[in-house]
Amino acid sequence: MGAMSKPAAPKYRTMNWPEYNAALKRRGSLEIWFDPQMHWLSKPCGRPGRPMRFSDSAIELCLTLKSLFNLPLRQVTGLVASLIKLAGLDWPVPDYTTLCRRQKTLVVELGGRPSSGGLRLLVDSTGIKMTGEGEWKTRKHGASYRRQWRKVHLGIDAATLDIRAIEVTTNAVGDAPTLPNLLAQIPQDEQILSVSGDGAYDTRACHAAIAKRGAEAVIPVRRNGQPWTKDGPGVDGRNEALRATKRLGRAIWKKWSGYHRRSLAETKMHCFKLLSQRVVARTFDRQITELKVRAAILNRFSKMGTPITVRIA
Repeated sequence: MGAMSKPAAPKYRTMNWPEYNAALKRRGSLEIWFDPQMHWLSKPCGRPGRPMRFSDSAIELCLTLKSLFNLPLRQVTGLVASLIKLAGLDWPVPDYTTLCRRQKTLVVELGGRPSSGGLRLLVDSTGIKMTGEGEWKTRKHGASYRRQWRKVHLGIDAATLDIRAIEVTTNAVGDAPTLPNLLAQIPQDEQILSVSGDGAYDTRACHAAIAKRGAEAVIPVRRNGQPWTKDGPGVDGRNEALRATKRLGRAIWKKWSGYHRRSLAETKMHCFKLLSQRVVARTFDRQITELKVRAAILNRFSKMGTPITVRIA
């Protein structure tokens, strides 16, 4: 008797291709990033000391162009100077040392849209290389020196694919400890319907944090998982998922619970790495800012338009 063959991969059709095609074109326009009406210079803050010359918006624009086009800071200043000249404006240009210094403390707004009707949050993480050689050289000749990564943890809206929360850690930090911090970035007055994550989030702390927000935990129980005995937030829901998994099987539970919606998070991780698979900054604070800027870029892309697909086979 032959081995069972895997089911054929489903096929999808994009139903809003004209609108999505136009959105893809708009992503390459510099006009969506550079606004001649923006506040370029910093307003007086009334605090002692030398005031900042450039506004946070101006610094964020420069860092956005840096991430979009993978430019060094010196080349970013040249690009910004040419944009200002083409716009006919008499604005000063931040020096590359100013950009480097301000990047350390810049507060980046992700720009995610509030959910309508409740948020279904998808959580996942990926690694972004900080130091080390390329994959080709490592595979052919082996690594000559140590490779290091930064770990990016994202909370994604399943409806809009906006990145609503982000945490950056070293690669030694697990997924589960960061979940409470991701949930804390969602406004308290915004309802969270569910939180979906893989088995790494099957911990008491994660289930408790999700239960405190009044949300359902869509997390598969680990293969060797046992019922939790002590009462606490989220324990009943987790034990019920364990019973359903044993009764129906893991594959049916995932389909019944909507767990496969979490694959959208992996798609977003792929988009995140398309901007770059490396982080350029060398200090941790600047790396956080650099990665948050990338998340804000992806949210801007999502607002322009995303594909609407239906399964056809």
